[in-house]
Amino acid sequence: MEKITFSIPKISCGHCVMTIKRELSELEGVFKVEGDPARKEITVEWKDPASLNKIKELLKEINYPPA
Repeated sequence: MEKITFSIPKISCGHCVMTIKRELSELEGVFKVEGDPARKEITVEWKDPASLNKIKELLKEINYPPA
């Protein structure tokens, strides 16, 4: 299991966090996504077959690239 906290400058509200949670949760291997709109952060926990690169690519794809 791996865990990372991303700084996501484009987060502006709880809706942004919910969108990110929904999209990342569909990625196989991601089992926990938490977000804080005030701090503009997302914490993701995952295991194989998910990977850090896959998570970063998906965040870019949905227009919430990590800083």
